[in-house]
Amino acid sequence: MSYSIPALDELIDEFRKMPSVGQKSAERMAFYVLGLTDDEAKRLQNAIGNAHEKIHRCKVCCNLTETEVCSICQSAERDRTTVCVVESPRDVLAFERTHEYHGLYHVLHGAISPMNSVGPDDLTVKELLARLQDDAVEEVIMATNPTVEGEATAMYISRLLKPLGVKVTRLAYGIPVGADLEYADEVTLTRALAGRSLL
Repeated sequence: MSYSIPALDELIDEFRKMPSVGQKSAERMAFYVLGLTDDEAKRLQNAIGNAHEKIHRCKVCCNLTETEVCSICQSAERDRTTVCVVESPRDVLAFERTHEYHGLYHVLHGAISPMNSVGPDDLTVKELLARLQDDAVEEVIMATNPTVEGEATAMYISRLLKPLGVKVTRLAYGIPVGADLEYADEVTLTRALAGRSLL
């Protein structure tokens, strides 16, 4: 008979569902949680509950926020002629760490991936097109990840934007192909922004 604790197994299984978390990491996290005091466990539980309850998508850029419109979209200091299109809210954080980009963002919440049954309608492409109707935006920077899916998404969106007369650029390839933007360092992202090119 094998040793098993059902509640522990369930906790480990939940952690294993997280991206890039294997069995050993899931076990470490589960035992960490079990080592918390009742107060610490309650704080963790409350933090997760609060995040689920309060955080939603910005009605303008689809980034995560606790308010109707995120602080970036509200800021009068941002360059409103440029929109940087990214796959994930994590990518916004990566760009913001560089302190080099001062425009607005649009978060797609994924990339086109027929293998994973993700099409354009599963992304926030319609919301992006709606934002570009007022002629205030002059340049859209396609900052999707340099993967097959990211490239397909960038090309698809650039074709949609061509008739609108908006300049569409792509990040330069200072970022390795196959890498995720959230893991790129500030220098790499800064160079990629500076060396972007027309699609």
